[in-house]
Amino acid sequence: MALFVKFWGTRGSIPTPGPSTQRYGGNTACVEIRSEGALFICDGGTGLRELGIDLIRRHEGRPIVGHMLFSHPHWDHIQGFPFFTPAYRPENTFHIYGTPPGDRRLFQLVSGQMRSDYFPVDFGDLSARIVAEDLSDQPIGGVAVRALPQRHPGGSFAFSFESQGRKVVYATDNELDELLPDREASLRNPDALRRLPDELVDFVKGADLLVADGQYDEEEYATKIGWGHPRATTTVDLAVAAGVRQLAITHHDPMQSDADVDAKIEACAARAKRFAPELIVFGAREGVELKIA
Repeated sequence: MALFVKFWGTRGSIPTPGPSTQRYGGNTACVEIRSEGALFICDGGTGLRELGIDLIRRHEGRPIVGHMLFSHPHWDHIQGFPFFTPAYRPENTFHIYGTPPGDRRLFQLVSGQMRSDYFPVDFGDLSARIVAEDLSDQPIGGVAVRALPQRHPGGSFAFSFESQGRKVVYATDNELDELLPDREASLRNPDALRRLPDELVDFVKGADLLVADGQYDEEEYATKIGWGHPRATTTVDLAVAAGVRQLAITHHDPMQSDADVDAKIEACAARAKRFAPELIVFGAREGVELKIA
């Protein structure tokens, strides 16, 4: 059974519309993952608005059932939810998963941004059925879904999706460089391959597609240590260690133009060619859809 992945928002921190970001897009984090049996929505940044419009078009009045997994509740990952049109229609159902089990904090924060202090429509006015859920070991629509804690201010989670030998990992907002046992040495010698924790490598291992945070280039990261995002080249090293087939660099910095992202991806592709020539590296772009079969 194939998995389909579509990028609806690939920008980090704040939306960046304009001519300099047209190719990679200016909407914040949102990725759709589909199987024959389930619809998964990873993060609800401003890209969620356009995904919602497209879901209504595709379903032609039929009920929509979606499973929403938020890496964390920072604004650029939840700010599209109040503008998610399917949530205003009574025939639809959306499950919002919390991690760890029993934790309703994320659900409360996603819904809390719709209080009258912040937004004119209250969460309670949404017509769709919206349910707080726990992520369990049971497959969802035939897809095994797992979560892994990451290094980010306030915490975040990566998610893996596996179905009939196909595997996709969504792992944004993770400061990989803070996990390196020799971070200072890697900053002094950026050409050397960097070693990531075994638990993280095992979680990603064998993925057909890794969608991962690569917000900074080498120079940018030097002034952003501790901000919660990695050097894109360190993300390449994770993909190399885990034997990933394809790596989609996402969460592009809001200060990066399309040309800047091009340069960042070229550096990542060159690094992959040195350490794992079979690894395909590309920059995530809004509107691109992949079939993992």
